[in-house]
Amino acid sequence: MIIDTTTVQAINSFSRLKSLNEVYGILWMLVPIFTLVLGITIGILVIVWLEREISAGIQQRIGPEYAGPFGVLQALADGTKLLFKENLFPSRGDTRLFSIGPSIAVISTLLSYSVIPFGYHFVLADLNIGVFLWIAISSIAPVGLLMSGYGSNNKYSFLGGLRAAAQSISYEIPLTLCVLSISLLSNSSSTVDIVEAQSKYGFGGWNLWRQPIGFIIFLISSLAECERLPFDLPEAEEELVAGYQTEYSGIKFGLFYVASYLNLLVSSLFVTVLYLGGWNISIPYISVPEFFDFEINKVGRVFGTTMGILITLVKTYLFLFIPITTRWTLPRLRMDQLLNLGWKFLLPISLGNLLLTTSSQLFSL
Repeated sequence: MIIDTTTVQAINSFSRLKSLNEVYGILWMLVPIFTLVLGITIGILVIVWLEREISAGIQQRIGPEYAGPFGVLQALADGTKLLFKENLFPSRGDTRLFSIGPSIAVISTLLSYSVIPFGYHFVLADLNIGVFLWIAISSIAPVGLLMSGYGSNNKYSFLGGLRAAAQSISYEIPLTLCVLSISLLSNSSSTVDIVEAQSKYGFGGWNLWRQPIGFIIFLISSLAECERLPFDLPEAEEELVAGYQTEYSGIKFGLFYVASYLNLLVSSLFVTVLYLGGWNISIPYISVPEFFDFEINKVGRVFGTTMGILITLVKTYLFLFIPITTRWTLPRLRMDQLLNLGWKFLLPISLGNLLLTTSSQLFSL
């Protein structure tokens, strides 16, 4: 069988084209992930700048003003400084646990962003178990903190790691029960379905009004999960130097810093999605896709998605004022007070809230 040169060249060009298409396909799959990571990075820089400016206003002093216009690049300058600092390792510590701990804390929080809908069908992974996937992934972060505390071979670090684990377990259960109540109200555990269930009645249809007790418990539990004042016992400066971060320097210390703000942003985004109507405008019977005529007009679709993202971010950053102002308002709790609040108050109240929600849903059938 004789095959001429033209046929061979055609086969070769076809195989090259096929391999190029596969490469383009892989690159196209990575575009949404990189876009999300870039957006999260900008969001973190904005939060750090906002916190410093609001803190300065509360304390009647001048905040960051030299790094960039209005000091917006101060967080970037701090990150660059940490990047070039020397990485020190404790001489008798476990270097593997010491190195892995910060990475686990950051990666577990980053994965939570994959199920957050920033706009109408603008979500990386719309899963049926979206909210519970977030809870499952976020419970991995304290393991990283415990590894960091144990691997540091320092009593302050180890105590900080143990406190982080105890605090996370105590407040994760009320948080999960509040999320379960929301899932029962929306008849779904998908974050997109939960937002769409709130869109029918506009401002009055927000879960904030249907679940006020759940919202307060969720707020307190999320503050404890983010280790924000008055729940920052794992890194209490007066007691534990810096808790599980005591032995860290350089980029590893920077990763813990980033992880705390990532956790704060993801908690605020979930408050927006679960209780504040997500991307929808607060007009009864009008949702973002209907308002901007998604199906007919491509320009309307792009504009509607952009408006949805903006509405989500505005709600998120307005809510962020609560944890930022709480930091300079309330004193730190003792460890026994923190555990008593979680187990003796929030857990029974969240269980009662779940029972009431279940009863109301059964009677409405």
